[in-house]
Amino acid sequence: MPEHLILFGATGGIATALRERLAREGWTLTLVTRRPEHLPDMPAHCAVVEADSTTESGVRHAFEQAESTYGPPTAAVNTLGNVLLKPLHHTTGVEFTDILRLHLFSSYAILKESVARMDTGGRIVFISSAAARTGLPNHELIAMAKGAVEGLVRSAAATYAPKGLRVNAVAPGLTETPATAHLCKGKAREASERLHPLGRIGKPEDVASALAWLIDPAQSWVTGQILNVDGGLAHLRTHPSGRTA
Repeated sequence: MPEHLILFGATGGIATALRERLAREGWTLTLVTRRPEHLPDMPAHCAVVEADSTTESGVRHAFEQAESTYGPPTAAVNTLGNVLLKPLHHTTGVEFTDILRLHLFSSYAILKESVARMDTGGRIVFISSAAARTGLPNHELIAMAKGAVEGLVRSAAATYAPKGLRVNAVAPGLTETPATAHLCKGKAREASERLHPLGRIGKPEDVASALAWLIDPAQSWVTGQILNVDGGLAHLRTHPSGRTA
């Protein structure tokens, strides 16, 4: 039987790179989105489910549809999220709630449903951010939500290891997607490239490769990890001039 991934937030840039890669590798895919009209014609062994992944009922519906079409998923990936950069004193309660709902509550609901349905083991992967480990200006809401996701990953990995469930996350730096287009042009892009020690911002394929590695059944001894895919942003500092010592 082929591996079966249920992918939440399936229309995003990283999700697109992941589903295209896995489709080429022969995976069965259930793609979950609130905007199915934004998905192109899908290849064989690929189903689309319209659902709100920020609610328990929406996530439950997505899993039910996935099981009825292809059987229980063997892996779940949550790429749901958005980018909101502003200092905390300029944010609103609505923005606070939206960030938690998109990044954290969706992960809670997906993890809860995965635990209930992956009785023989499985792989669950979330998206964190380099901002959860490195203080970056105007990232307060994102850092807060992603820091909570990282805590969820570590604790859940310990709790559900006896069930054979592996729980991990990928923490990207700035990655060029439609959602970050306003941050990836002109002087903003130049500043971001200088901030990342490898001298460039990420591509969706960079993050998708890490996600694919973590859900690969061959990585059967990897759990509770936050894999930084950030060009060195979270942990490295380079000379301001860019020169080597």
